[in-house]
Amino acid sequence: KRCLDGTRTEVLTDIINWIYDTDENVPRILWLHGQAGRGKSVIAHTIALWFKDIGGVGSCFCFARDWQAEHLEERVFRTVSCELAERDPAFRRALADAVAKDDALKTTSDIALQWKRLISEPLHKISDHIVGNVVIVVDALDESGPEPSRRHLLSVLASAETADLPRNVRILVTSRILPDIEHVLNSARHVRATSLDVVSAGSSERDIRLYIMKRMGHLRGIGSAEVYRISQKAEGLFEWARLACEFLNSSAAKNGSVKERFDNVMHLRSGGGLLDAMYRAILEDSISKDETTLTRFRSVMQQIMLTLEPLHMDALNKMRSHFPGKDHYDIIAVLECMAPLLSGITDRSSPIRPLHASFYDFLMDRSRSGVYFIGAPDAKDLAFSTLQILHENLQFNVCGLESSYLANADVPDLRKRIKKNIPHHVSYSSQFWAQHLQKTAFDMTLAVLVKTIVGSERILFWMEIISLLGMVGKGLDALSTVSIWLQVNAFKDTLALVEDGIKLIQNFGSVILHSTPHLYVSALPFTPPNVLLSTMLLPKFTGLAAVAVGGLKGWPVEQLSLHGHRSAVSSVAISPDGKRIVSGSLDKTVRVWDVERGVQIGSTLEGHTNAVNSVTFSPDGKMIVSGSWDSTVRVWDAEGGVQIGSPLEGHTFGVNSVAFSPDGKMIVSGSLDKTVRVWDVEGGVQIGSPLEGHTSGVNSVAFSPDGKRIVSGSWDKTVRVWDAEGGVQIGSPLEGHACSVSSVAFSPDGKRIISGSWDKTVRVWDVEGGVQIGSPLEGHTDEVNSVAFSPDRWRIVSGSWDKTVRVWKA
Repeated sequence: KRCLDGTRTEVLTDIINWIYDTDENVPRILWLHGQAGRGKSVIAHTIALWFKDIGGVGSCFCFARDWQAEHLEERVFRTVSCELAERDPAFRRALADAVAKDDALKTTSDIALQWKRLISEPLHKISDHIVGNVVIVVDALDESGPEPSRRHLLSVLASAETADLPRNVRILVTSRILPDIEHVLNSARHVRATSLDVVSAGSSERDIRLYIMKRMGHLRGIGSAEVYRISQKAEGLFEWARLACEFLNSSAAKNGSVKERFDNVMHLRSGGGLLDAMYRAILEDSISKDETTLTRFRSVMQQIMLTLEPLHMDALNKMRSHFPGKDHYDIIAVLECMAPLLSGITDRSSPIRPLHASFYDFLMDRSRSGVYFIGAPDAKDLAFSTLQILHENLQFNVCGLESSYLANADVPDLRKRIKKNIPHHVSYSSQFWAQHLQKTAFDMTLAVLVKTIVGSERILFWMEIISLLGMVGKGLDALSTVSIWLQVNAFKDTLALVEDGIKLIQNFGSVILHSTPHLYVSALPFTPPNVLLSTMLLPKFTGLAAVAVGGLKGWPVEQLSLHGHRSAVSSVAISPDGKRIVSGSLDKTVRVWDVERGVQIGSTLEGHTNAVNSVTFSPDGKMIVSGSWDSTVRVWDAEGGVQIGSPLEGHTFGVNSVAFSPDGKMIVSGSLDKTVRVWDVEGGVQIGSPLEGHTSGVNSVAFSPDGKRIVSGSWDKTVRVWDAEGGVQIGSPLEGHACSVSSVAFSPDGKRIISGSWDKTVRVWDVEGGVQIGSPLEGHTDEVNSVAFSPDRWRIVSGSWDKTVRVWKA
């Protein structure tokens, strides 16, 4: 996109002057905002193209609603850093140095870390060597996804580190006004806001008039008077002007009356519904109102809107041909007249997507779109289609790789092979089948299709594709999603195969990602021979190497190792939705992790002045509480990564353990002062008297699920249960550990207690009977500092001085 020559000069000049402003205090960020259709993106793209044309060091990153499933917010700064490196040798060297020192920067999803290490620090390092300005454009921030998806990105933009960028760095951000974006950017002093909604009406109307004259000046019947009337009708909305031009131009192609269409445009309702009125006019002209045509239109648009990345016409048709019991008509028959609204109509190799995001909103609102209303799309058709496509197209050695000696990266023509042998609809199905299944109610037909893939050699053929596409992590996410779908619906035999697939990727994912043939050469032979997946697959692949001695008897109990803390991990907990882990460390920090991907989420939570001993989530997952040897308890915003309120102070020695009550209104803490204390979260004050009884420091505390009991573990090697309301001990101490008890937790049903000790073991106790259940869980090579149950009570997570996080079957 680029502004027509001679248009938007007022806004463009203002932005260019801001870029070249030499004042040390000039705002580093310019936020250009306005309602849909004001032309924000075309202005942003024009600036980016202009700066590229003059040889400037810059980058442009564009969000799009139909790419939200790809989590583009995690790619922004990696992409920007690569583009800056392409433009400037000094930045390229600085970036290479940063990545050489920390290889994890290539893959980390920590947005704050990406910004600091990949952009901010290199820019400061070379600030004296870059001639001229550095311009970064971030377009359509409002299209990045739901509010939580851009929280960390907004935090970076509003940070003091961004405010302190070198004086020649500029960041142009465009978006509609959404509450979260407005709140963050308007409160940052280094952000200048410019509204396109208040640009002078005369300037906008003049620019629109120039645009319309360029687009329609050749049409008979469209003179200066008509152009003037259309530009006035546009009310400053450039998208409306574009649509009006498309509508009038289409009359020539259809041998219709330009005058008649002009009159129709002039009679459209003005005001807030101007864009909607134009959408309806184009649809009425393109889509017949008979029920068959309308039904087909709604179905096709639902398909386009439900796909998790845009597909071109042929891929959409292939997908549609596998819909169950549908009229498998050619999509082009429905969409051929919709070029004013959708890209990819005239070029069947380009993805089909709305040309403007407001068209999505129009179709999804019945009061606005009327008979063209789409409604909530049904994911079942796409779930069935993707599964059926995989069932029919998965095959052994799909890209014909000749040797296992070459890594995927070293196969010279791999991209050509992928393009030839993995068509777009197969690639899409391989990536997104599980996400469509997740949005679908349980259906036996779908479950059987899942089994035909995971219950046969096709599961390996599918892993081939995700390996070749470099998306083994996405494959793990897919199987984890399917596992949940099957668990809920008790399809146990298929579930066991899926769980084996998860463990195969967890244990051999790096090998599979490195070289696809090693899925067969290395991963399959070393799979435990007695697991269901092995008994199904090994007989079908003869001639493989076999493990003669020392092979795995079963899948390793340990499933994940999360690395990032600079010192021993002292405490861990799983979020209520089971998707995140929080960890506290002797390095004085708290970190949040993605369970399935094994990567850190967001920035490190910093503030404690001594070792963090205990962490946990609030019941709603919105807060984290931490206790430290600095004698304080701190509460954090789990999403925003900032401390809430002042520290809770009162203990006379270091705080070893903290926990939320089930209703989230109270916090319990245990300390080296031998006491257990209860706090009011909102008021930040202690409730009642301390719970006393331990003969040495208290290391760990927790509430029972009903909030009626508190459990504590101590240096005195015992676990004790307390009446939360009465403040008295219930029954005798639970004894068995040989060393200090460092961490305790209740199971979600309140019937069991788990404890971790410096004797390197984890133990499970019966609450009512007061006895140990089973043998100790052994595996850590040093003291266990923290334990927790998963919300489904089937997993236990533990953290240790051996710097590892371990996940156990409960």
